[in-house]
Amino acid sequence: MKTAKPFPPSVRSARRLRAIYEQLLSNYGPQQWWPAATPFEVVLGAYLTQNTSWRAVERSILALKAHGSLSVEGIRKLPEAALRELIRPSGYMLRKAASIKAFVAFLDKECDGSLDRLRPQASTEDTRKKLVALPGVGPETADAILLYVLGQPAMVVDEYLRRVVTRHHLLPETANYSAIQALAVRSFSGEKAETRVQHYNEFHALMVVVGKQHCGPKPKCGGCPLARFLPHDRAAISKPERTPTLNKPD
Repeated sequence: MKTAKPFPPSVRSARRLRAIYEQLLSNYGPQQWWPAATPFEVVLGAYLTQNTSWRAVERSILALKAHGSLSVEGIRKLPEAALRELIRPSGYMLRKAASIKAFVAFLDKECDGSLDRLRPQASTEDTRKKLVALPGVGPETADAILLYVLGQPAMVVDEYLRRVVTRHHLLPETANYSAIQALAVRSFSGEKAETRVQHYNEFHALMVVVGKQHCGPKPKCGGCPLARFLPHDRAAISKPERTPTLNKPD
């Protein structure tokens, strides 16, 4: 059986997505995301936010902070059973606790416990492959760590972005993570790495904002700053949502 070819991002779709980004930036302003006090807190948030709301993640983060465990050393010393209880508000506590412990073990073995030493020395893709190989780390979590923790130009694709690009007919409904990422990356082609990091950061954050306010499982297009970008066939975006394959947000 032949493997289906990914949908190549068109120049027109990339330009439209870039215009969507500029519109969101104009409406909402810079978001200065990810909401965390330390790089390691970003890592924990990337794990905990899988299949749950950010409000639940915040409760888990506060519990870890109150316990004095909001650090690599804190997680290292914390028994896994205790970690499960502290992150209970985020759900899937057995799987997430094991995955967080595995990340710290990986960091200790590969980087002497230092996030700074995880920063790619040569290829970002090599580091991404190491992250994706860890339990509980898919492409979205790996890219979030690369972008927000390690400052690498890694485009994060989440369910909010999937809704925007498919409802605006920039990609087919069947487009996967790689296809959506390729389209988003093409929207910022030709820019220097440091500039792309800044844009990728804001792009992801702004998609979360518009997603929470307007582009939920059932779209609320009234008052949405992206309404003018919608295709003329508005009925196409009113079809029932398929089961998403990305981390499910609010």
